[in-house]
Amino acid sequence: MSVSLANPSSILIVDDLEENLVAFEAVLGPLHQNLVRARSGEQALKAMLRQEFAVVLLDVRMPGMDGFETAANIKRLDQTKDVPIILVTGTEAGADYAYRGYAIGAADFIAKPVDPWVLRTKVNVFLDLHRKNRQLAMRSTGEDADRLTEITERLAQIEQLLRTRPETDTAVLLDRITEVERAVGALLPGRTGTA
Repeated sequence: MSVSLANPSSILIVDDLEENLVAFEAVLGPLHQNLVRARSGEQALKAMLRQEFAVVLLDVRMPGMDGFETAANIKRLDQTKDVPIILVTGTEAGADYAYRGYAIGAADFIAKPVDPWVLRTKVNVFLDLHRKNRQLAMRSTGEDADRLTEITERLAQIEQLLRTRPETDTAVLLDRITEVERAVGALLPGRTGTA
């Protein structure tokens, strides 16, 4: 599984302890992605509203807004609800931690002390998914742009027909309008493009 170095993604690391942030940066550094720190749940939410993240590593036990509350707030926002969250727990975490985490939308858990290989592997999976989603979005946007250009051209042809030949046969005009409706329908979610 490889992650593109040409277009790095961002990873948000949330922990109130400096030594944990440094350790996560050391482990994730070889992935060559943008690593962004947050020392609290509040800082994490602000960071998430400023930029896009491929994945969030979120410590569960923090003063103030803990990891569960932070994750719940992330999942409530339309802009951030789809960002995968890996909750980082201490070894004392019980089954209730897992239940609570998955109930609020966490994608995965990892326990401290963190195994560097396991952490890189888990994060790499989410980075790869993020990269593929970006590629699909770019491809889709390109196709949509081509369809919009086609629709614009067809509308211009209809307008030209009406200007130059006002006596145009209604059947011809209806056929052209139907073509435009199909093209517009293909752009709308859940439509097949048929009129």
